Amino acid sequence: MPRHYWLVKQEPEAYSWSAFVQDGRTAWTGVRNFQARNNLRAMKTGDLAFYYHSVTDKKIVGVARVEREAYPDATAMEGDWSCVDLVPVKPLKTPVSLEQIKLDPLLQSMPLVKQSRLSVTPLTVEQVDRLLFLSGTRSI
Repeated sequence: MPRHYWLVKQEPEAYSWSAFVQDGRTAWTGVRNFQARNNLRAMKTGDLAFYYHSVTDKKIVGVARVEREAYPDATAMEGDWSCVDLVPVKPLKTPVSLEQIKLDPLLQSMPLVKQSRLSVTPLTVEQVDRLLFLSGTRSI
């Protein structure tokens, strides 16, 4: 079965890539948007997620793997919200900035550009290949 790819967004001041790497695993909680929640629920063990520093940094900095599929988000006080567990895989050799993404014809259609407030979005294989090329990262 083919692997699926995702982009997850986080403010580096709230939970940076380096903090994630230090922790070694995290529950991706706090998503309170229905479309993003549905994307979390579509994630499967082994899927890869590109880690994007939002707001101040605005660049993709690393790659994580889904370690546990969707389960109830314990941080939700009400409603039907989910989370997944992620583990860090590797940093990108060179982070890919939002500016680069917006200027690249293949990446301009990413939900990151079109739906900038959505915190969990799918990526195509072609977008993943392009991100890896732009970052100088040979493999994941």
